[in-house]
Amino acid sequence: MSETQTDAPLLPIMIYPESVLRKVARAVQPNDADAVRALVPSMFATMYKAPGIGLAANQINSLLRVIVIDVAPKDEPAPLALINPEIIAKSDELATQEEGCLSIPDLYAEITRPARVKVRYQDLQGVKQEIEAEGLLSACLQHEIDHLNGVLFVDYLSALKRNMLLRKLAKQQKAKG
Repeated sequence: MSETQTDAPLLPIMIYPESVLRKVARAVQPNDADAVRALVPSMFATMYKAPGIGLAANQINSLLRVIVIDVAPKDEPAPLALINPEIIAKSDELATQEEGCLSIPDLYAEITRPARVKVRYQDLQGVKQEIEAEGLLSACLQHEIDHLNGVLFVDYLSALKRNMLLRKLAKQQKAKG
């Protein structure tokens, strides 16, 4: 992890039902470059501190299409910042993984998604890139890109399961004061 990621200011994580979590983020434009360069180190610092493996800009109250991910073991960080990520291919094969979310703290559910995805994005230098992913990275990419579209992992659950989880979250939040 570079110094910019550990020394960057931490950002408050928006907790459901904050309305920004349901908004669609806008594409990053060339004139947003400075804002994104300032935002990404703080997003990494916030994600690592939480601790989490992914964070979308909506979760820190920014509506720019930016996500940060690191699914590597803690002792071998592999930070990945994706600007304007979009899924350009999905496998027909499905995979189920337990997912959680920093914006829905301490609650987890089994979520079924395409097993593999191909994502097109820009790196911090504005260079177009593509990444193919499976396993945890695939699930994480899909989860974070969903955030940019105002979709939460609980939206994949039946209404009954979703309502049970969200009631549990409301109870936890109330208990915290």
